[in-house]
Amino acid sequence: MKTGLMLAILLLTGGCGASEQQETSSNTSDQQEEAAVYEDYPEADSLLSGIPVYPKFDDMAPLLALNNDTTYVVNFWATWCKPCVKELPYFIELSKKYADQPVRIWLISLDFPAQLQSRLVPFVEEREIKPMVAVLLDGKYNDWIDRVSPEWSGAIPATLFYRGKDRHFVGEAVHSLEELEQELNTIYQP
Repeated sequence: MKTGLMLAILLLTGGCGASEQQETSSNTSDQQEEAAVYEDYPEADSLLSGIPVYPKFDDMAPLLALNNDTTYVVNFWATWCKPCVKELPYFIELSKKYADQPVRIWLISLDFPAQLQSRLVPFVEEREIKPMVAVLLDGKYNDWIDRVSPEWSGAIPATLFYRGKDRHFVGEAVHSLEELEQELNTIYQP
């Protein structure tokens, strides 16, 4: 078993079920903006304060197989992971910088199920990153990490860049917007 994966398994098996809650908002333009961002997401099993929740990897796997002109940046992270939280502003900046280009950033949270409502939701709302976030609860990491990338040890943060069949994987944190853009440009050519 891979060392990083083993640690992730030990950390994530301590969780238990999360409460589900569907968000209602009085701001229609925010809802429309979120709906546009989420349009490529497969149907989620549930929503937690508007954040799609996928119990199994297979439920969200279509996110990793879209075949169109868009370049996707799929980051696996968690609020308890310090390097993940440290690099998160670069993904937010990248999303803003490339908002009018065919680049989409998705932040797939691997947070503990018991901490989704108390930790993840406030974290996402305070940073206003909800439209880019989804939750994956599947703790059977050995069954799916190689499907993301055979290069992935299982440690987070980890980021997959892809467009169609072209793939580029980074199994460590990025340290600047410039570094993140360099990784993006291995796949994305404006």
